Amino acid sequence: MDGDLVSLRMLLIAAPGPQQDIWREAAVMASLPIDFDGVDAAAAKIALAKGGVDICLLDAALSDDDKAGVIRAARRIKNLAPLVFLSAPRGNVPLDDIDGVLPTPADEAGARKLIEICIRARMPTQVLIAGDSDALRGILRKILEASRFGLDIQEAVDSGATLTKLRRSTISLVFLDANMPGLNGADTLLANKRQNPDVKIVLMANTVGKAAAERHRLMHVVVLKKPFYQADIDDVLKRYYGVHESN
Repeated sequence: MDGDLVSLRMLLIAAPGPQQDIWREAAVMASLPIDFDGVDAAAAKIALAKGGVDICLLDAALSDDDKAGVIRAARRIKNLAPLVFLSAPRGNVPLDDIDGVLPTPADEAGARKLIEICIRARMPTQVLIAGDSDALRGILRKILEASRFGLDIQEAVDSGATLTKLRRSTISLVFLDANMPGLNGADTLLANKRQNPDVKIVLMANTVGKAAAERHRLMHVVVLKKPFYQADIDDVLKRYYGVHESN
């Protein structure tokens, strides 16, 4: 990713010619400039070693050994590590240590949608951790900072600060503790949704009743049960970006 003019470098690895053409044509029409290249596994490992790659798309037809080799090459990069996605027909078993799964596009329109998902996943996302517990905020911040997705993390210690930050910034994703001082978590949730209907809210709670769970589902709120772990947060982020294997 270029620091002056925002652009992304994307590698499509081992896809057949027609698939490469679909992705390449879609990349030309992307919302950001895309430096796109279709390569084999050996060339991908060389490109990764040189640096500057933002997104790797592994074609499902690539051998298991080659997939593992490319993933290892990507994971050697610690600063601005590239995102690695598997491009596969629905129902394929996801690989270990990748950042998500994208369906194989049938046409250029489908590939354009997937490229926009890649762009959204790579560009910084404004995230708010809202809760009065220093320990909870610290644990969640540590987990989020370890993510390979680009997250710009802010914190709020009560309901008033949460609503103020939502008014004054471009936050897209909120991790909200259900046990908030002032307004309770449910009240804050409703106020958030009225104020910013497009913001995705993850409600962190010990327990959630059936009636409340149904309300949250209708409001498109994700419920994250405490205690949670790295894998749970990874799952939330993959669903948020649209790269979860179930999408």
